[in-house]
Amino acid sequence: MSRIGERKILIPSGVEAKISKNHVDVKGPKGSLSRDVSSKINLSMEDGSIVVSRSSDEREDRSLHGVTRTEIANMIDGVTKGYEKVLEINGVGYKAQVQGKTLVLNLGFSHPVNFPLPDGISASVDKQTIITIRGIDKFLVGQVVSNIRAIRKPEPYKGKGIKYSNEKIIRKEGKTGKGK
Repeated sequence: MSRIGERKILIPSGVEAKISKNHVDVKGPKGSLSRDVSSKINLSMEDGSIVVSRSSDEREDRSLHGVTRTEIANMIDGVTKGYEKVLEINGVGYKAQVQGKTLVLNLGFSHPVNFPLPDGISASVDKQTIITIRGIDKFLVGQVVSNIRAIRKPEPYKGKGIKYSNEKIIRKEGKTGKGK
């Protein structure tokens, strides 16, 4: 049995959750989210909590069971607390700024890179080198942060580029100058 999938999802006060067949709608103080789930997963409401169960013990049903429960729990966390991820920019002259719904990045290219922020995502920049991405959808926040990092990944010699705030860059040794 799935240990994660068997747990009930408690709905905190101030959050409304609606279940209709294979669709979940969650509304909270920060916004609302909705998601379709597989037809092989059964959802029900019991005593102010959501119960996720599967229709059979087939391999695909077992794999969807825990994932679906976690996705719904993340939706509830998102509309109550929200999610945020932090990126750091390293490099001389590298900087970022927010202009409306666009993140403008100067990363050593011949031109500034304009990154449009999708709906539901907000960004703030501290000291021109620390970017904070916020939103209520955990998947969307992670995807946006990953796309921003992909513009200029940190290189292993000097560590220049965009990295996650908790990421450790493994440095390589440069040329030693021997053999002349």
